[in-house]
Amino acid sequence: MKLLLSILLWINFLAAPELSAIRKMYADVSKSETNAKEFLDKLAGVSATDDNVLVAYKAASILLDSKFEDKLRNKMERFKEGAKLLESTVKNEPNNIEIRMIRLSIQENVPGITGYKKNIKEDRAFITAHYGEQNTTLKEYLKNFVLQSKSFSDKEKQFVK
Repeated sequence: MKLLLSILLWINFLAAPELSAIRKMYADVSKSETNAKEFLDKLAGVSATDDNVLVAYKAASILLDSKFEDKLRNKMERFKEGAKLLESTVKNEPNNIEIRMIRLSIQENVPGITGYKKNIKEDRAFITAHYGEQNTTLKEYLKNFVLQSKSFSDKEKQFVK
């Protein structure tokens, strides 16, 4: 009986993280290296075969963590790894608004030298067009993102109010 309980606890521990907790963490992840590392650790168990939204957050965690690498080569390798993973989630679910928001949040904050800014207009237009179709929880989350986003003008932000 103890063995069964132990196994169940381990399975629960290793299970994919709760999306609501990930969303909460994501809002503050770029504020410090500690936050970025904690976010990366929280998503360590997520694999490419898990839910695409969680995989997109994992990709974002790799991208955000890459800026804290000491060596330029390591920074570039981690960045490419994260970008490739994020693009694969968009390819797998091109109509997922949360994945588009994650990509937009990354692309609007990376340096131009990375060349990873090509989808900002596309993602902004997608979010604007499909915001009204989302459930209340996701709408609130998207609203918070849009209101602080650099990619939306004050006039464009009116659609979430």
